[in-house]
Amino acid sequence: MASYTTVEDWQDVEDGYVIDVTIRQTEDKKYPCGWDYSLHHGEVGGDTILRYDNAHEQTKGHERHTRNDVEIIEFPGMLTLYDRFQRETEEMSPVSWDWSE
Repeated sequence: MASYTTVEDWQDVEDGYVIDVTIRQTEDKKYPCGWDYSLHHGEVGGDTILRYDNAHEQTKGHERHTRNDVEIIEFPGMLTLYDRFQRETEEMSPVSWDWSE
């Protein structure tokens, strides 16, 4: 059984919006990049506004989800992707988030 090391795992809810971040480092063969991650921004009980994940990395790759689209992206590395997610979320959200350092 492959091991997982949790790097980030937190959720914040503000004014009807949610941020849900899970980042785990792993040697699991399901994740050739070495990371199992989901970076989600959405409405509470509703639509996804923005999400990055690699839930199906071996078959679909790394994905960027928005309200109306799913696109396959190149994986730039975990830190770069997390920074991109933070920047895009701040641009899209009416809420100012307290990002975990």
